[in-house]
Amino acid sequence: MTETLILLSHPDYGASRANRALAAAAAGLPGVAVAHLEALYPDGRIDVPAEVARLLAARRIVLQFPVQWYATPPLLKAWQDGVLTPMFYVAPETEGAVIAGRPLLVAATAGNRRETYGPGGVNLYPLAELLRPLQATASRCALAWQEPFLVHDARSAGDAALAAAGRAYAARLAALPAG
Repeated sequence: MTETLILLSHPDYGASRANRALAAAAAGLPGVAVAHLEALYPDGRIDVPAEVARLLAARRIVLQFPVQWYATPPLLKAWQDGVLTPMFYVAPETEGAVIAGRPLLVAATAGNRRETYGPGGVNLYPLAELLRPLQATASRCALAWQEPFLVHDARSAGDAALAAAGRAYAARLAALPAG
């Protein structure tokens, strides 16, 4: 059984310094598997049985992505629709119920500074508030929602800041409760 499954979604991963730094730090931990959705499914056609099996085998689930227009990248949304819908509406007893209670952590990066996310900023709401649909999804799927891991200013962060974010991410992953 995989201890921690990171479902990474980034449409331009090669250009992402922040998500690559996080993924590299996470990949160095024992029991962590990183599944980069765009690399696995460049044509966008998700292998639903393989993804269901990947989820069933994980004790902890992490969704890692850059926030794009206040949402997940398109392939991660397609993954949610294609994988979670049948697990929880078609086969809830044999699939959905199996992962109930497992922790779900969202690890999100945002290109803008922290102060732009709030009542006085251009984004109006704190980044954690913008992730509420994912928290509702966790609740609907009976997953144990964890406080999100957030990286602001991802576009202009320097190497030292990204290395520190990677270390903090690895520590957070290591401290996640087992499902």
